[in-house]
Amino acid sequence: MGGKSYKTLIIALCFMVSCIKDKPSAVVNTVPGATGNVYVVCEGNYGSGNATLYAYNPREDSVFGDIYMAVNNQPLGDVFQSMQHIGDKLFLCVNNSNKVVVLNAGNWAIAGTLSIPQPRYILPVSSTKAYVSTLYSNLVYIINPQTIQVTGIISMPAQNPESMCLYFDNAFTGSWDTSGNRIFEINTNTNQVIDSMPVVGDAPQELLLDKDQTLWVLAGNEPARAGTLTHLDPSTGTILRSYYFPASVYPLKPVFNNTKDTLYFIEANYYGGSANNGIYRMSICDTFLPSVPFLQAVANQYFYAIGVDPLTGNIYVGDPKGFVQKGSVYIYNPQGTQLKSFEVGLGPGHFYFDE
Repeated sequence: MGGKSYKTLIIALCFMVSCIKDKPSAVVNTVPGATGNVYVVCEGNYGSGNATLYAYNPREDSVFGDIYMAVNNQPLGDVFQSMQHIGDKLFLCVNNSNKVVVLNAGNWAIAGTLSIPQPRYILPVSSTKAYVSTLYSNLVYIINPQTIQVTGIISMPAQNPESMCLYFDNAFTGSWDTSGNRIFEINTNTNQVIDSMPVVGDAPQELLLDKDQTLWVLAGNEPARAGTLTHLDPSTGTILRSYYFPASVYPLKPVFNNTKDTLYFIEANYYGGSANNGIYRMSICDTFLPSVPFLQAVANQYFYAIGVDPLTGNIYVGDPKGFVQKGSVYIYNPQGTQLKSFEVGLGPGHFYFDE
């Protein structure tokens, strides 16, 4: 299963009308240049095999659609979960197709495929090592990005390792499982789990580091577990601050701004209302969660992707249009003024910035 995309689709079918803002930009049928792109991961519908890879080039102000199909003359697969750029290759986790598709970064042609069950996210460790987290198991796969081979497996203490981050020589990952409230530390030299640390709330799923190299962990598995946010010191496991979302709030996909001192996240109202629905932001020094959205989603609309351009600080937001039509991307400046919008594939879920 594609995780949240499946649940989101089921709920979204309850309302068929989405808010459509500005007229989207025309999609260019050719492929983009090799650098300076913002990639849009479009999940597609669970079970439909209609995932796509889009790109926007800010310098050219051009949108490039379904790059994988255009170059390789075949569909990408079922539920495009995430991607990662390592060396001269792009690694695409196609979750429900049980594969990681590897593309040459210069021309988007297939360089190879890794057979990994339910891949979720990829963490580059070195030029010859990366970790792949998985759903419905306790396994993290070790791959060699240069040879495109699986070289080992790490058995984690809990199910559903999800988001991962690199902290000096060690990697941290959570356990997106309602029975767990700990994150785990992996020694990347030995590929062994060496420690675990508790967080507030169950099912830690998203981990990211701020400018001070302290760790932020979003937990929760709506609607079974309410969302929480834990700010902790990864060197000691000391919890610096805890934040609790109301039970009715669905937080997801936190990202930092380009200076890593401001945290953005989505609150999604899947039922058509405008309350607790939009993009929120907070300083890493704030003691309380924000109560007013930075960017408000309107009734019958919710957001599903967010990213911040590391060069400009511009904010990219993905609107899945209820997973019943092509999605849209909106670009805002750091002050919240909309600069542009364009149409993409079904279910824009993540952004990746190729500097």
